[in-house]
Amino acid sequence: MMVIKRISKCVFLLFIVIAAFSGGYAQQVSDQGPGLKVKGLKEEVIVRRDGRSIPYIEAKNDADLYFAQGYETARDRLWQMDLLRRVASGRLAELFGKAVVNEDIRWRRYGFADVAEKNLKVMDPGLKKALEDYARGVNAYIETLDDKLLPTEFQILKYRPEPWKPVDTIMIGKILADALSTTWPNDINRFGLQVLPKEKQDDLLGGTDPLDIVLYGKDTVAGVITRNARRVSVTLSRDDATRLTELASNEESVRKDSLERIGFYSPELAASNNWVISGKRTLDGKALLANDPHLRPAAPGIWYMTHLSAPGVRVSGVTFPGVPGIVLGHNENFAWGATNVGPDVQDVYFEQFNDKGEYKTPGGWKKAEVRQETILVRKGLGPETEPQEIEIVETRNGPVIGESGGRKYSLKWTAFEPSNQEFEAFFLLNRAKGWDGFKKALMSYGGAMQNFIYADTEGNIGWYAAGRVPIRKKGEGELPYDGTTDDGEWTGYIPFDELPHLYNPPSGFIVTANQRIVGTDYKYQQLTRQFAAPWRARRIFDLISANSKITMNDVSDIQHDVFNIPLSRLAREVVRRGAASKETLDLLKGWDGRMTADSKAAVVADRIHGCLGSKISEANKPANPWDVRERVLNRAVEGNDKKWLPEGFESYDKLIESCDPMAGGSTSAFELWGEVRVANFNHPLSAAPLIGGRFKVTYTNVGGSSQTPNVGSGVSMRHIAKPSNWDDTRHVIPLGQSGTPGSPYWTDQFELWRTGKPGIFPFSDKAVIQAAEITLKMIPAN
Repeated sequence: MMVIKRISKCVFLLFIVIAAFSGGYAQQVSDQGPGLKVKGLKEEVIVRRDGRSIPYIEAKNDADLYFAQGYETARDRLWQMDLLRRVASGRLAELFGKAVVNEDIRWRRYGFADVAEKNLKVMDPGLKKALEDYARGVNAYIETLDDKLLPTEFQILKYRPEPWKPVDTIMIGKILADALSTTWPNDINRFGLQVLPKEKQDDLLGGTDPLDIVLYGKDTVAGVITRNARRVSVTLSRDDATRLTELASNEESVRKDSLERIGFYSPELAASNNWVISGKRTLDGKALLANDPHLRPAAPGIWYMTHLSAPGVRVSGVTFPGVPGIVLGHNENFAWGATNVGPDVQDVYFEQFNDKGEYKTPGGWKKAEVRQETILVRKGLGPETEPQEIEIVETRNGPVIGESGGRKYSLKWTAFEPSNQEFEAFFLLNRAKGWDGFKKALMSYGGAMQNFIYADTEGNIGWYAAGRVPIRKKGEGELPYDGTTDDGEWTGYIPFDELPHLYNPPSGFIVTANQRIVGTDYKYQQLTRQFAAPWRARRIFDLISANSKITMNDVSDIQHDVFNIPLSRLAREVVRRGAASKETLDLLKGWDGRMTADSKAAVVADRIHGCLGSKISEANKPANPWDVRERVLNRAVEGNDKKWLPEGFESYDKLIESCDPMAGGSTSAFELWGEVRVANFNHPLSAAPLIGGRFKVTYTNVGGSSQTPNVGSGVSMRHIAKPSNWDDTRHVIPLGQSGTPGSPYWTDQFELWRTGKPGIFPFSDKAVIQAAEITLKMIPAN
């Protein structure tokens, strides 16, 4: 069976080459001579593809390198690229009609098309040139396609792709900003919590926890007092607070639909693990780096694997389709990875308008800026559209994002600032050398703040939390501001040198998993406004701490670990109390706390946990159920904390019994975790009648949960790098390189990703040549 599968892959790769020489590349490519002739190249480019169809692009200059990267990426992911730019530009209704108009309105309101044009003007010249060359390559490939050769989605939806532009790449960066730095709804939710007693607010807002893995600074009583003193209070009526909460909820619903469609939705911004280990804790005395970002599963996935080589640059890893260079991976000198931090980079302002369309400022009334935009909405199955006009209002603070009860609310966001570049740092990292070069590259990073980790060929390890985090005139942005005052003015950003960082720490390793990374004594508490509960970080930390002779296999085992700390604790507590049916107690007594796909106990423990969280949050509105489950539940139950016990229950025993999913003869005992938590890798067309079946990718054999190092289908890629031997690098994505259903490379990496079997990503010339199954020469046709 494996032999047949391997042959089919080789046939598919051969088909690509045959197609290139059989007229399939009209206009830009001719079939004369020993190579593929392409207009736009300066010199010959060699493209090798291995058994996973990963392109290894070797060029003699940067222009050809990025041209070829654009060409090859478009070959595999053209429709996905088009979809991404349409989402960020607010042009999705042209494809999907009225159902997505609200999504388009939301993106148009942000005005990213204008921001992207301004980004381009102040961009590093080298990156700007790379974007231009990449766009030329994409367009060269597009011109080879007649209507019959277009990817399936274009044919189904009856349209052709427009030429790719450098700003299209920048727009993808804005999707990342939205996915990883949208915090204003949480400011609104935090505001709503003021109706609860202060001790409950403190629990929900994420105080300190004994399991926290703090990397920078310490937790001190004085730090907590100082943090609380910085808070700015806002007074609103209960009706206004309710309206604002509804606005935030509606906004989040539209945002969720938009980002889920393209695989970029990240609930609570809690996504990803990474760690670096120095040689003092590894079996062979060499450093190791691991990274696995977590986002909503999608088909195809959000990452595209590539190896790039030209004079002055040799780099491999993953990038987003539509983005030149490598975003996460390694060059010849060091490897790097990233996880989200979750600082407060957005502020909401209550704006006061008069009947003249003016809004009040500290200096008096000012005329708001108003722009008209037209959204084209598809009318039916054909490509015909009809226009829908919208009006967007902007104040000095930013666009008006909502109106409720006679009030307007505007949004300020770092993503609106043209000088904040999402991709410049990655372009520089591709070529950087050493820790100093790593830091210099990160100084230019203006995207969603990340925990960047580092491991080099000399055995050094490091971590830098990089990004632009605003400093406010008053407060730290945790609550909405009154737009008629200057309290919410941004006075600058946290200086780069004062951002948290470590280099060769005494512990010999560094772990980040979206946890609270700074102590309460850190000067800028807005840096970790939103963070994950410590479960994943603590589990990874404990597994590394317990092993002083770590190998790459050990690192892989940690990436695939499915032990659930909070559910294991809850299960033990339920058993200790005897607060469940005999069936449930018997099942939980024998459970090892692991969320394996074949586990029945995992289903029962998860349902008890979810039920308890829902009942406690329902009794403490407007508390967010997620905050209750992650920050309150375990400590409340274990400590019999009466303030959190809902009315109507005389004890936590009774509360737990009310959540027993197996009481009364339920069928929960017959359900398996993998069947309950199905791994659905959604494609935008998978739900379409008649045609959707070909796009569906579903599995029931995936373990893990949001509270385990392995979060299951949300793991968007896995990377393990060994700087002492780059040819040992392991790198996999959940499905495959191809965006074409039915291709041998549509889902061929799934088992490597699921099981942890090494997916080797060679780097040296010798290893790349040995791994190559197809070699293609691209020759200038000028």
